[in-house]
Amino acid sequence: MARPPSGACRMAMTSHHYRALGPHGFHRVHYTEWGNPANSRVLFCVHGLTRTGRDFDFLAAALERDYRVICPDVVGRGRSDWLQDKADYTYPVYVNDMATLLARTDAERVDWVGTSMGGLIGMFLASYPGTPIHKLLVNDVGPRIPAAGLKRIADYVGRVVTFDSIDDMDRALRIFSAVFGKLTDAQWRHMIVHSARQLDDGRYTTDYDPGIADIFKTMELQDIDLWSVWDAIRCPTLVLRGAQSDVLDHADAVTMTERGPRAKLIEFPGMGHAPALMSDDQIAVVRDWLLAD
Repeated sequence: MARPPSGACRMAMTSHHYRALGPHGFHRVHYTEWGNPANSRVLFCVHGLTRTGRDFDFLAAALERDYRVICPDVVGRGRSDWLQDKADYTYPVYVNDMATLLARTDAERVDWVGTSMGGLIGMFLASYPGTPIHKLLVNDVGPRIPAAGLKRIADYVGRVVTFDSIDDMDRALRIFSAVFGKLTDAQWRHMIVHSARQLDDGRYTTDYDPGIADIFKTMELQDIDLWSVWDAIRCPTLVLRGAQSDVLDHADAVTMTERGPRAKLIEFPGMGHAPALMSDDQIAVVRDWLLAD
């Protein structure tokens, strides 16, 4: 299985920006692209709430011979713009941005891998009539998001924590992110390097706009119910779940196999929210399902 080395990826990729329209004007969205740009088989890989598209470098390297792989930084993260009005960090904006990127690829149909927030964006897109989503893989999220999981996320997302060095950040985030499962040192380092933003004073912090947390300050933290969205999905669907997840309940994951697209379910032991999709075994699960007829 192809693997990028520590801190960077050895497989060819290109970097791009495009303009998307939000409620208060245009903003630029960044994405990386892997594989042959003429390949009609297109895969979108969309990250979780505080992550970036570089989380998928390992998966993209393993799939670039089969797909044109698109890995965006959702607005407010990574190399994409930060929004001036923090109230615009909402799913309608994220979905519209991804619809614009879908149109930019000029693909008749695409497959979708989405972790957490990226999975919800994929669910919304797949639920619409005329959707180009051909296969949908949802990583550790579902139509019901428990209030307890939302509270945990709300408690950490808005905190601005700084570190004296990348090594300090590495040590701290390895502890905090242990729920991602067992990763090699190279995979951890890759994740940390692409999670970091250097401040003017030379210190480091996480590479997202703290304003993405503002929505949690105004919303009532109760279970979110999206079963009507799930029931509208018709494409082949795979659900991945960390066995200790507090965002996707096991019972809900089972119900996802019984209604809507009647998804296939695979659970990974020894991890919570969310499987990183960097290890060989997880990449094999994703690749085998995507490429199966």
